[in-house]
Amino acid sequence: MTAHNQTLMGTAGGTFLSIVPNIQSEDIVKTAVLATVGAVVSFMISLLLKSLNKKHKK
Repeated sequence: MTAHNQTLMGTAGGTFLSIVPNIQSEDIVKTAVLATVGAVVSFMISLLLKSLNKKHKK
């Protein structure tokens, strides 16, 4: 590893280890719920746009 990579990995590891103790279980649940809602909405919009595109081409 070069010195630059070691510095980068050390900084990333230190940042990660300083954040982990501050994460609460409510934050994890909230993030998971928001990610699920976002994925479902994105999928539904994709289907809607695909449907509109097919109707427009006819």
